[in-house]
Amino acid sequence: MFQDTSEESEWELIEQWVARSEKLFLKKLSRNDTSWADDRGKHQAGFYIPRTIRESGFFPTLAVRNDKPHIFQSDFPTFWPQTGERKASGMRHYSNKGSETHFTVIPHELFRGLSPASWLLGGRLVDPVTDARHWFVVINSTSQDAELLETALDISAEFHFDIFDPSQLLTASALDRDASDELIARINEAILNGTLDRLLASVGNLPPPAAIAEEARAAYFKSTGTRGLDPFDMVAPGDAVMRISRDFEFQIFKGYELRRRAVEIVATLRSHADMTSAAVRGFPDLDRIFLSASQQRKNRAGRSFEYHLAAMLQAGSVKFEEQAILGGRRPDFVLPDKAAMLPGAERGYLEALILSAKTTLRERWKQITHERFNSAIFLATVDDRVSKQALDEMQTADIALVVPESLKASKEAAYSGHSNVISFKEFFETEVAEKRPTLLKLRHFV
Repeated sequence: MFQDTSEESEWELIEQWVARSEKLFLKKLSRNDTSWADDRGKHQAGFYIPRTIRESGFFPTLAVRNDKPHIFQSDFPTFWPQTGERKASGMRHYSNKGSETHFTVIPHELFRGLSPASWLLGGRLVDPVTDARHWFVVINSTSQDAELLETALDISAEFHFDIFDPSQLLTASALDRDASDELIARINEAILNGTLDRLLASVGNLPPPAAIAEEARAAYFKSTGTRGLDPFDMVAPGDAVMRISRDFEFQIFKGYELRRRAVEIVATLRSHADMTSAAVRGFPDLDRIFLSASQQRKNRAGRSFEYHLAAMLQAGSVKFEEQAILGGRRPDFVLPDKAAMLPGAERGYLEALILSAKTTLRERWKQITHERFNSAIFLATVDDRVSKQALDEMQTADIALVVPESLKASKEAAYSGHSNVISFKEFFETEVAEKRPTLLKLRHFV
């Protein structure tokens, strides 16, 4: 995950409305939910409510229209904190057109120019505001608020929509209750015994990124019954890498992170005579701790993705070399090796390729346009926020994007229909095994 600091945070506003709610509704917006806002020719303005949400009790019950029995509808006021507007919104379910319900009469400007996979967050209020019991905000997926939302709710890579209790957003914990209780007991015992420094030393250094990545793969194997990461034996190798890096590893990392940072904070606070002194004089130390934690999260994500991709290449018996220095550049992976990329190497165009890996793209994908050595360039990512404009620019630069299988078919991402976007499965089976068989070590395909 990443944050776009150019967009002003509204997290404090969001928290205020969450605190006033009895239930929350969160949906990752699809192209159909937002495309109307950027196309003035479309008159059908609004987003869609999945059937399970419609029937959950979060929204008012739909009633059949007497004049058109195939239409079920409900009209009720909504409040939009970002614009301060009350809207006479409504839901329409056309029973002859599918299971989803269309939600209309909303602030159009909130839905314009959104990045793919942005968020709609709404709440049902304990006490109405004016006469509205429902409120909604729209969160751009590239914003700092999106990162806070996804972290607080532990949003998984496979998430689409759900109903939440507000306490899950306001008091989200990085560890389950048993693990949290155990950590609290360890810290209290260390304070009592005067061994807080010893505890801090024992948890002060997180395991190396490679070790955490390996632990995440082991957890994934145990959870799914998978025996390895051979992409040729997997139906959806990209989805596996995405789940390992975005779900399993992040949870493991947060556990280590909380143990380290919690002890650091307690040690900092206890180094002062009283709580007031700790808050005032200890603030620079606390600020440093949180800044370090934020930076460490960002650094971890990109490197771990490379570790998992390397493990998959190795499991698939693919020839590769990592971080080879070529003409002042350092591609993540060269296939088959550095020697094949050097000037004068006797090989054909289809006997080598460059594979870069970036968990999130932003503008950083442009860095790899300099990594061309008489070979194709592939860019692997698990980012579902890449815009259509960026995809068009990558196609012009002759860069193929490699994405998880579920993201390529996703209604929320912008990948569907782009010829320069392929799945991990297509990369390994078509681009490597079929088009470039010399990149494989001796192996037998059944």
